Formats: sequence, structure tokens, C-alpha cells
Amino acid sequence: MTPVADEVVAALSDGALSVVGRIPHASNLTLVATVDDGTGGEVRCVYKPVRGEVPLWDFPDGTLAGREVAAYTVCADLGWDTVPHTVLRDEGPHGAGMVQRWVDVADPIEAVPVPEPELVDLCAPDAVPPGYFAILEGYDGRGEPVVLIHADDPRLQRMAVLDVLLNNADRKGGHILPAGDGVVYGIDHGICLHEHDKLRTVLWGWAGASVPGGLLADVDAFATRLADTDGELRARLTTLITPDETAALLRRARRLVDDPFLPEPPAHRAIPWPPF
Repeated sequence: MTPVADEVVAALSDGALSVVGRIPHASNLTLVATVDDGTGGEVRCVYKPVRGEVPLWDFPDGTLAGREVAAYTVCADLGWDTVPHTVLRDEGPHGAGMVQRWVDVADPIEAVPVPEPELVDLCAPDAVPPGYFAILEGYDGRGEPVVLIHADDPRLQRMAVLDVLLNNADRKGGHILPAGDGVVYGIDHGICLHEHDKLRTVLWGWAGASVPGGLLADVDAFATRLADTDGELRARLTTLITPDETAALLRRARRLVDDPFLPEPPAHRAIPWPPF
């Protein structure tokens, strides 16, 4: 797991929070902000106040902010750096909410004559590059046929395993951020961890494939810690999601250990819309 500096962790939890701007196309109030790191510097972050959440009929319990923090809690306990450091703050310029470390996306290499495809991308049906999975066929805005593709990348495979555990209902391509530090981060986990199956993702390339042994060992150890009703992990999660959702998370972890294969697409809508 890529370490996060102690001063960054402290700033996200306790530093003075100032709003810089708003991400305009988000379905819930999503603000770009900075926190004071206590040394005269600033740490950029995303701030999602609870009061700016749009209620969802199929996620009636808790808050989206709480689910975002729960997703980070699961990821961090696994020892994976897929979700940026995320905290729940009791107060802020717009009230209580989630604060998450900002991810600077890696710049494309402009010197390459033919740009490499993104980790999740669209291409013509006859132009799927080597090392990519074709996931879904459709048409672009001009009516031309296109294919949704994603890379056969171990960082994405780990994210796919995490999404199965989280029961992520919204893994869009735009929620996958390749950072300058080489880590591929996943963001926007507000609609996950439901007790009923709601997995929707663009990362279906490994459907039916076995889970790598190292990831499986992490999930097994996670399940053991989560099963401890007096343990710190259980105590933390039950402040963020319901007891039934915590129990369902444990069932998913144990099921993955007992049947170590990534699932096939479910009967319900398997890909979020829009996929980006």
C-alpha cells in the first residue's frame, strides 16, 4: 500500500477546510477544497457534504458520505491503495461530510505518435488493441459502432475484486483514475455495500477468472478480522453502514474465499449508465 504522509492524514481529518470550487457535473454536491496541513501548506481534497446528497430510494439507509468512508475503510484494511485516503468530518463550510485526498491524474505522453488507449476506453470493433478486453458493443453520438474496452492490468483486476467485495453499483470508467505515482485509484463509492446484489461495473474482463492468490489471501485475512464482533474493523464499519450491510460484506468475502472466481455479469443491468 502506498503510504500517505502523516501530515496529509492529519490535515484531511482536522485541518481548516476551505472550498475552492465545485465539480459541476456530479449528481451530488461535490466540492474541490483545500485543508491546512499545519505548516503553512495546503492539501487539495474533495469535499462532499451530507446536506448536498440527493436521496436514493434503493439506498435509503445511512449517507453516501458514510459509504464512501466505509469503502475506504475496507480497502485500507485489505492493505490496498485503490481508494484514496477518505475521512468523515463532523463539520465543514457546508456541514458534515466526506473529505477525500485529491488524485492528480497522470498526463498523457504527447510525444507518442499514436496515443495509447486509456485504461478504460472506446474503440472501433475491429481495433481492440492487444492486452485489452472488449466488454460491450454500442454506437457513438454519430451512430458509428464502438466497443467499450478495458486493459488487462493487475491494478484494474484488484479493483474488480474490491468492487465485488463492496458490491459497487457504480464503477464507471470515469471513476478510474491513473495517477502520476503509478497507482490506479477508484473514486465515487457512495452507492456500494448494499446487502442485496447490485454489482454494476465496466470491469467485466475477468468474469469467471480465478482471483490471484495474493489478493485472495488478503480477502481471507480481512474476513477473519471482520468476523471478530469485538474487533476494531467491525466497530468502525458499524458506525458507517447498517449491521445487515456489514453482515452481507462478510458473506461476500467468505464466498469469494470459498469460491475464488470473479463473478459473471448478473441478470440485472450489469454496467452502469453512462459507462463513463
